Amino acid sequence: MHTFAGREATVPGSEAFWEERVGIRVAVAGASGYAGGELLRLISGHPDLEIGPVSAGASAGTPVTDVHPHLPVLAGLTFDPADPALLAAADLVFLALPLEESAAFAAALPGHVAVIDLSASFRLADSQAWAAYYRTGHTGCWTYGLPELPGARTRISAARRVASPGCYATAAIVALAPLLAAGLAEPRDIVIVAASGTSGAGRSASAALLATEVMGAVSAYQVGGTHRHTPEIEQALASAAPAQETRQATTDPVQPTVSFTPMLAPMPRGILATCTTRLTGAAVTTSAVRAALADAYADEPFVHLLPEGRWPTTAATVGSNAVYLQAAVDAHAGRCVVVAALDNLGKGAAGQAVQAANLMLGLPETAGLTAQGVAP
Repeated sequence: MHTFAGREATVPGSEAFWEERVGIRVAVAGASGYAGGELLRLISGHPDLEIGPVSAGASAGTPVTDVHPHLPVLAGLTFDPADPALLAAADLVFLALPLEESAAFAAALPGHVAVIDLSASFRLADSQAWAAYYRTGHTGCWTYGLPELPGARTRISAARRVASPGCYATAAIVALAPLLAAGLAEPRDIVIVAASGTSGAGRSASAALLATEVMGAVSAYQVGGTHRHTPEIEQALASAAPAQETRQATTDPVQPTVSFTPMLAPMPRGILATCTTRLTGAAVTTSAVRAALADAYADEPFVHLLPEGRWPTTAATVGSNAVYLQAAVDAHAGRCVVVAALDNLGKGAAGQAVQAANLMLGLPETAGLTAQGVAP
C-alpha cells in the first residue's frame, strides 16, 4: 500500500487503483528539491491532477511535510524510493532530477508514459553544442516545452516526451523571439545579463550559497559564454529568426550569437533578465518594438507587456507563472533593450512544466496556474 495525501491508496496499476482515483495521476521524481516542491504545490491545487508516487532518493521514507512544511495538505504523504517502475504507473511523470540522473531515469520509463523533464538532458538538438557545454554523451532531443513559441502548442500537445526550458532561457527567449521574428533585431549581436535568486542553484548545500555569502551581495558567475543555457537560447532564437537571403538567391537560417552573463542576487526566487540586441535599422522605434511584443503576446495568459515607462520587477512574479516585459530603444547606441522578469521556480521551472502537462493531457492550458503574484 502507498499513502497519498493522507489516505491509503491501492497499488498503482491495479484495478482498484483506477476505480478509486479522482483525477489524472501524476508522479514526481526528485520531489524533495525546490522545483519538486513547487510541482507538489501546484499539483495539489490543480483541479484535474492527483498526486501519485513522489520519489526523493536519499529522503525515501521521510514525510513530505518534513521537507516541505508549507504543504500541509500533503500531510501523511511520504517520499518513495527513486524507482522508475513505481512512477511508471502514473499517467504523467515529472522529472525534477539533477542532469546526471534524469536521462537514466527517463530511459527506464516505458514509452507509453508521458514525461516532462525539468533538467537540461533533452533540450539541445545539436550534439556538438551539447558536448561543448555539458561534456557528457548526448542523450537526444525532446519536444521543447515553451508554449509561447510559434507552433509550440501543437507540438507539445502531440508529444509524449517534453523537455521543459531552463529558467534563464525562458526569460531571454520570451523577451527576444518576437523582435527577431519581426526583423527588428540583429540576431548576431545579442547580449543578456540576468540575475537569479538562490533557489536557481538547487537545494544542495554549498558554501557559496550561505546567507553570509549571499546577503548584501550580487555576484557574476560562469562569465565568458560558459553558462549552459547559452546554446539553448541560441537554438530557440534561431527558430524565431527569419531566414536570410544569400547571393545565390537561396535562404539560410540565421544563427544567433548570444553573450550571456548570469548573476546571483540576494533573493530566494526570481529572475530579472536585461536583453539587448543591435537594431536592424535606425528607423526602428520603441513603439515598433513594443508593437511586436504586443502582437506576439496579445492572447497569452501568462506574458504581460507592461505600460510604457513601467519596468518589470521580480517581486511581482513570485508564486506565479507570469512573465513581465518592457522594452525601449536606445537610439544613442542603436540597440533595443528588453527586460523580462519571472519566478525561476514558476514559469522558469514547475509552473511551465504544469503548463506543458495541461497541453499534453488535453486540459485547459491555464488549469492549476495563476498569473497573479504574491506581495509583499
